[in-house]
Amino acid sequence: MCRLYIALLHYPVYNRRKEVVATAVTNLDIHDIARAAMTFGVGRFYIVTPVEEQRELVRRIADHWRKGFGSRYNPSRKEAFRTLAVVPSLEEAQGDIAGETNMRPVTVATGASLNGPFLRFSEMRERIRSREEPHLILFGTGWGLADEVARTADHRLEPVRGACEYNHLSVRSAAAIVLDRIAGRE
Repeated sequence: MCRLYIALLHYPVYNRRKEVVATAVTNLDIHDIARAAMTFGVGRFYIVTPVEEQRELVRRIADHWRKGFGSRYNPSRKEAFRTLAVVPSLEEAQGDIAGETNMRPVTVATGASLNGPFLRFSEMRERIRSREEPHLILFGTGWGLADEVARTADHRLEPVRGACEYNHLSVRSAAAIVLDRIAGRE
């Protein structure tokens, strides 16, 4: 049984003015994070948005790669899209995981501007490998997860830090780095 799940939240997240908003789904995030999820053995990659039109867009894109022309044109992309699910809320993703595993998922917030205490990447890696319960890693779009999400998460993962002060990675880059650090081969 896979014990690692990820969710890309489009709500509740912040905009640049620190207002809680719902952000738009982007095609690149869907493709790149689905491929990273498959590469690192993620059980399911949830896209969370309360906006029905955005969920429908994700379903159309996924259908193209799962059973449309894209499935024949690029079979490896078809395989990566197997991990993808789109849901209207974080609670629905958590319920889906609980239904599949018979356990409440441990939620872990990520973000460049979160405050600690933090789990180190090595601690997160060990938790995933040694514990039975599923872990759901939360990634935020826009300007990051709203405080209400970070506050209610079971843990916060240490931020990805680069070699200099600039710190504004795309969420798809941050997700790939986090997955490599917590689920990649040593």
